[in-house]
Amino acid sequence: MANIKWFKLTACIAGVLLVGFTSGIATASGMNGWFDTLQKPFFNPPSWVFGPAWTTLYILMGIGLYLILQTPESEMRKAALTIFGVQLFLNFSWSFLFFYFHRPDIALIEIALLWGCILNMIIRFHKLSPTAADMQIPYLAWVSFATLLNAAFWHLNR
Repeated sequence: MANIKWFKLTACIAGVLLVGFTSGIATASGMNGWFDTLQKPFFNPPSWVFGPAWTTLYILMGIGLYLILQTPESEMRKAALTIFGVQLFLNFSWSFLFFYFHRPDIALIEIALLWGCILNMIIRFHKLSPTAADMQIPYLAWVSFATLLNAAFWHLNR
């Protein structure tokens, strides 16, 4: 515990949470009316589940980022940080596509790309820090479920 750089860890978590909070604003603004009109799949969870789930996943992402930043500088670390940034951007963008622009079709393509980036990130993280990689498995599982949910919304409402 003495080797933890608390400011850096807090900054990593806070930065990722800020991205999540910002995309959450798009989600909240896009749910006004439009979302209520959609046919929902039988396995659609109640809306209160998403906040705690995403908060937990963003915290795990932030801790994973911190662990990768603690590894020595290398091309492998640079690649891992790049894919982390790409997946975080795709994560951020999905809410806007689905909820703000009301485009579950484009969001479905985008979330498939996100899923691939998360898998790529886990593989790259594992080479540097197996712990950082393992912390992203719940994220991949949740996005797998979210992809199925997105596909169901698109199918039921096209």
